[in-house]
Amino acid sequence: MYDVAIIGAGVIGSAIARELSKYNVKACVIEREEDVCCGTSKANSAIIHAGFDAKPGTLKAKLNVRGNEMMDQLSKDLDIPFKRNGSLVVCTKDQDPKGLEELLEKAKANGVPRCRILDREELIAMEPNLSDDVVAALHAPTGAIVCPFHMTIAFAENAYENGVEFFLNTNVEKIEKSDEGYTITTNKDTFEAKVVVNAAGVYADDFNNMVSDQKIQIIARKGEYMLLDKQAGCHVNQTIFQLPSKMGKGVLVSPTVHGNLLVGPTAADIENKEGTDTTQKYLDSLGPMAARSVKNVPLRQVITSFAGLRAHEVDGDFVIGEAADAPGFFNAAGIESPGLSSAPAIGEYLADMVAEKLALTKKDNFKATRKGILNPETLTMDERNALIKEQPAYGNIICRCEMISEGEILDAIHRPLGARSLDGVKRRTRAGMGRCQAGFCSPRTMEILAREVPMEMYEISKSGGKSTYIVGTNKNI
Repeated sequence: MYDVAIIGAGVIGSAIARELSKYNVKACVIEREEDVCCGTSKANSAIIHAGFDAKPGTLKAKLNVRGNEMMDQLSKDLDIPFKRNGSLVVCTKDQDPKGLEELLEKAKANGVPRCRILDREELIAMEPNLSDDVVAALHAPTGAIVCPFHMTIAFAENAYENGVEFFLNTNVEKIEKSDEGYTITTNKDTFEAKVVVNAAGVYADDFNNMVSDQKIQIIARKGEYMLLDKQAGCHVNQTIFQLPSKMGKGVLVSPTVHGNLLVGPTAADIENKEGTDTTQKYLDSLGPMAARSVKNVPLRQVITSFAGLRAHEVDGDFVIGEAADAPGFFNAAGIESPGLSSAPAIGEYLADMVAEKLALTKKDNFKATRKGILNPETLTMDERNALIKEQPAYGNIICRCEMISEGEILDAIHRPLGARSLDGVKRRTRAGMGRCQAGFCSPRTMEILAREVPMEMYEISKSGGKSTYIVGTNKNI
């Protein structure tokens, strides 16, 4: 019997788990994938929004602004790559500039600080590669960028170190009310919990509708992106948005915290909640759409493309709180943009609700900090040489595109909730994220996984399940 069972180990479920781990509670996280950060949390714009876009008075507005405020301290405490680069929402000559004034009024109502509208002269001084058609923009200096992988993994690792149990490769099949709370049937075990927290992304409606007559409907909204090489990373300094439409904030052009350039997303509502394939049609549309705000985007430097699904709830706002007719069942559903920005605040907000429900008390020994994987490039040459002398694995470069050493991969495998797949290593270290997209480092990384986990080579996968690399009938290869 658990006090709390959280369904979903994305950024929302992991943030809730970390906040709950501040209490004296027996809690677990149940995740169907082989790792944390395998759904929407791994395929998004990596933006911490300032909070000017959400309708005042909504949960999106309140939690976006609070989440943004929390990120400076969280990034220090949990060692998360994070940068306040600011953002611009541009208006072109064929658009109504009143749209910027409306956003500025929303920013004021939502409590977003220091937003103002800039004319073209000021903009070009800041961003010389803005389109020739851009005439004005809303500037939000508190906008930021983050690594969504590290953010999710940091929440999960810290929750784990504070006592939360994680059950991976565990698919929830049924939830039923019981005398003491809820019975959760999975493909592996049956769990009993006094409280269930539903943070299941695009599947959150399925679980809510199992126990509540107050139905919700989640639509999978697919967004496709292109990621450009680090040579293109300085094309813009800030995150460049376009005036939003009913489908979202449009195609953005943004640097990443790791020095790449990101272009996207598209927006298309689909029925298949596993539909993360990319399409020629939508990828081809990104260039012309991006050109409306930023000129000469060097699309010949694209190194990969990907797609993610946003959990769009038909009523348009986050669905957070206890279901009225299902006591002890809490939703964190419909968490689309600005979900990543809001995640710390959602964790805080929902954990407070659960703590009040269960009359939980705060721990005296909560560990608030977590140290990420050491990046030798942050050291001086003398410090790096001393590290390699003490631990030679840090001198053995495995991924030459990103200059990732064996030492970093070893850390990724052996740390809390360590990597068990190539994608797990990639999300933690960036080995395989460079120009060759894992073409050269995969065999070496597989050798390290096989030796260190340990596991057989034929068991090693890209991302769990059936995504293995070695095929054939002879498993003694």
